[in-house]
Amino acid sequence: MSQFSEIPEILEDLKQGRMIVLVDDEDRENEGDLVCAAELVTPEIINFMATHGRGMICMPITEDRCEQLNLYPQSMENTARLGTGFTVTVDAREGITTGISAADRSRTIRVAVDPKSKPADLARPGHIFPLRARNGGVLVRAGQTEGAVDLMKAAKLQPAGVICEIMNEDGTMARLDELDIYCRKHNLKMTSTAKLIEYRLQREQHIHRIQNVNLPTDYGDFKLIGYESPGSTEPHLALCKGGIGDLDENGVVIKHDESVLVRVHSECMTGDLFHSQRCECGYQLITAMEMIEKEGIGALIYLRQEGRGIGLANKLHAYKLQEQGLDTYDANLELGFQADKRDYGLGAQICRDLGLSNIRILTNNPKKVSRLEVYGIRIVEQISLQAKPSEHNRKYLQTKKARFGHLLDEDL
Repeated sequence: MSQFSEIPEILEDLKQGRMIVLVDDEDRENEGDLVCAAELVTPEIINFMATHGRGMICMPITEDRCEQLNLYPQSMENTARLGTGFTVTVDAREGITTGISAADRSRTIRVAVDPKSKPADLARPGHIFPLRARNGGVLVRAGQTEGAVDLMKAAKLQPAGVICEIMNEDGTMARLDELDIYCRKHNLKMTSTAKLIEYRLQREQHIHRIQNVNLPTDYGDFKLIGYESPGSTEPHLALCKGGIGDLDENGVVIKHDESVLVRVHSECMTGDLFHSQRCECGYQLITAMEMIEKEGIGALIYLRQEGRGIGLANKLHAYKLQEQGLDTYDANLELGFQADKRDYGLGAQICRDLGLSNIRILTNNPKKVSRLEVYGIRIVEQISLQAKPSEHNRKYLQTKKARFGHLLDEDL
């Protein structure tokens, strides 16, 4: 058995009521979860997960199903490191004893995913941990929660799974080489969120063009394309030059096989609009536009991920913590967020909608490179955009180099 099975093989096993192992990537948890279809779960599967998985047994379901069953978040302010969508825990109201046995937990899961079930059919709290999967699935958040729901949808099953993290006997988390041995031992197929993303990108589109207009600017004449997407209240934008994003007479995007200059830029109101000297965002935005204008072809993709994904209000709180001595990394952690909550799945989809698959990316951030590659974009070259250090941004840049791994000069 090869290390990763193809998605159609995985789907067939799930339809047959078998478990598979789903692995995320090294930039996230770098862990593997046992996964099965919630509607086909059995006491034997729950017992296997508890005995041989050893992690927490959870039930990923859609946002719509959470609403239907009145499954509200455990906390109104989710400060989990990866933003995992835990809801209130549940038990089946009838047909169980204490709720913890394999048979009881299996029963609870089956009740929860039964389309006929109502909120009153579940007791709260309980022994099953529902997880709210984000709309858009792994194309929006590349985690096992979304991965499990996406796999069930692709298998034409109820969009709900059962997952359990795989731990080694010594209590440490099983990594890829150990998971490979584990799958061989238990005759399980394994796949990754990256393969699932690739599978979906070949078949689906989760962005929609709103409109495109000509946009003359101080840095050149561009075409501006707006995109709407699930979970985004404001449109993402693509500032294009040299025919990027143009459609042919049939309304099909014109492909660009050559490597094109691209900047994937996360919104920063303080830097982009007010030209704050606390960060280099405004400099990078303007420099990218100037470089694309000079080259005569390229795109700047503007994603609504203010404050590395925590939003403007929380960014202001982080700024205050920085004024009190914390660096930008620890300030986010102190507020209960990941150091960097951004995701680039929608950026990759916009690249594809613009006809781009091979890009020369303008960034200092190696995570941006690796994340775009996970979503199927080939990075031909990484080009640094380093702002000049000053008394206002030197510590910020030093933190990005030391703690985020950004490619910056040694003499900061």
